[in-house]
Amino acid sequence: MLLKSQEHLSVLKVIIITALLIIFTSSLSVSTDVDDSLAYIWPLPAQFSSGNDTLSVDPALCLSVSGKGSGLKIVEEAFERYKAIIFEHEVEGVNSHSVFNNFRKRRSRGFDIGTLKIVVHSDNEELQLGVDESYTLLVAKNEGLSIIGEATIEANTVYGALRGLETFSQLCSFDYDTKSVLVYKAPWYIQDKPRFAFRGLLIDTSRHYLPVDVIEQIIESMSYAKLNVLHWHIIDEQSFPLEVPTYPNLWKGAYSKWERYTVEDAHEIVSPKGINVMAEVDVPGHAESWLRDHKLTAKEAYQYFVLRAQKIAISKNWTPVNWEETFNSFASNLNPRTVVHNWLGGGVCPKAVAKGFRCIYSNQGFWYLDHLDVPWDEVYTAEPLEGISDPSNQELVLGGEVCMWGETADTSDIQQTIWPRAAAAAERLWSRREAISTGNITLTALPRLHYFRCLLNRRGVQAAPVLNKLVQVYGSEAAFCMPTREEYVCSQQPGAVL
Repeated sequence: MLLKSQEHLSVLKVIIITALLIIFTSSLSVSTDVDDSLAYIWPLPAQFSSGNDTLSVDPALCLSVSGKGSGLKIVEEAFERYKAIIFEHEVEGVNSHSVFNNFRKRRSRGFDIGTLKIVVHSDNEELQLGVDESYTLLVAKNEGLSIIGEATIEANTVYGALRGLETFSQLCSFDYDTKSVLVYKAPWYIQDKPRFAFRGLLIDTSRHYLPVDVIEQIIESMSYAKLNVLHWHIIDEQSFPLEVPTYPNLWKGAYSKWERYTVEDAHEIVSPKGINVMAEVDVPGHAESWLRDHKLTAKEAYQYFVLRAQKIAISKNWTPVNWEETFNSFASNLNPRTVVHNWLGGGVCPKAVAKGFRCIYSNQGFWYLDHLDVPWDEVYTAEPLEGISDPSNQELVLGGEVCMWGETADTSDIQQTIWPRAAAAAERLWSRREAISTGNITLTALPRLHYFRCLLNRRGVQAAPVLNKLVQVYGSEAAFCMPTREEYVCSQQPGAVL
C-alpha cells in the first residue's frame, strides 16, 4: 500500500513539473516589445540626456542631505517612502538575510550607486501656489577613487527635491534575473521644472463618501504623476459629511454617522505631503425661503453671496477661486484677484485672461474623468492655452485640473477611473508643449503611458488599461500589463477599441 502511494506521489510530481515547464515556456515566448528609444519617465522632463550604461543600486542606499534645507524632515520621510518603493523586493530582516541574498552578496563586486545626495537650497517648506518645483538630477557611475557611486538631486525647495525623488524612482528598475535594482541608459542628466504651477485633481465626497485612507492613497498616487493640487469637493446638496464645531448639526446631513470627516480627519488629509489641498464647501444651497424673505431673484442672491464671500476671503489674504458661472454672469463685479475655474467648455479662459483674471482649465469635454467615453488621446491633447497667443495673457493661465466627480464612482472603482487618464493630463501640465505636441503620439506617448500605468499597478494603484473604451472594464482574456505587439498594432488601426 505504501509503495503504491509513493508511485502515485511520483506521478503527481512529474505532472506538476511538466505543468510548470509548460507555464514557463509559454511565458517566455511573449514579448511586450518596449521601445528602447523612448524615455520611460512620466511626465516627460523639460531637458534630459542619457547614455548606454547600466548601473546597479545598493539596497542599503544611503541619503546625504545638504544645503539650508538639510534639516527638514519632509525630505528624509520622502526618501524612506521612495526607498521602500524602489527596493520593494528587499525586505529588511527577511530577504536581506535569505540564502539567496547571501549568495548574491558573496558574488557581488560592489554597487555603482550607494548614496543619494540631495541638495536643498532653501529651508522654507511653506507650500503655496507657484512654489519652485524645479530640480536637477544626475545619475552616473563614480569614476573617481571612491568605491561608492552617487546620484545627486539639487533643488531650490523641498518640493523640487520631492519631484526629483519621483523621477529617480522611475529610473530604478528591478531586474528579476540578477534580483537587483538597476538604472538603464546611464548616465542621466535631467533639468526639469513644471510648465504650469497649478496641476490639479478634483475628488467629490458629497456624492459618494470616500474613507480617509482612500483619499490619502489618491494623494500618494498624485505625486507619482507630479500633480500638486487636490481639489477636495467636500460638500454639495447630496450630503454634508464634514464636522464644523461651531455648527454641530451640519454634519447630520451626512449619508450616515459612519460616513463623516472629523476635524482630525481633515487635518490629516491636508497635512504636508507635497500636495496642496484646496477644500471646497459648496454653498449656498436650498436657499429659496431666504430669497423670498429678502425679495431677491436667484441671480441677485447668487451675486450677493459670491461677492460677500470674496470680501471675506480677500480680508484674510486668501485667493477666491470661482467656477466660471460667476465670470459669465457678473465679471465686472468680481474682485480682480479672482481665479476663474473653467469647466463648461472651450473659450472661457481666453475671455477671462483678456479681462485680466487668472484662469484654471477644466474643460468638461476632455478633463471630466467621469465621462468614461473620453479616450486617453483626447485628454492628452487638450490644451489649456488654446486660443491664447499673447504671452502676457498666457501667464495668467495657472494650469488645469482633471475632475473626478462622484456620481458614478465610489471607493470600489475611483482609482481605475482616475488613472491612467489623469496621467495624460498631468504630462500636458508638466512637460514642455513643444516636446509633447509634435510627432505621432501613438508612437511617442502611448508606449510610455502604457509603461506608467504598469508602474502604477506595481505600486498598488488600481489603474485601468489605457486603451479601454470604458475604462472601468477589462477584457475577458488574460493579458500582460503592457499590450503585446498584436494588441498594440490593433490599437493603432482606425476605429479599433481594446
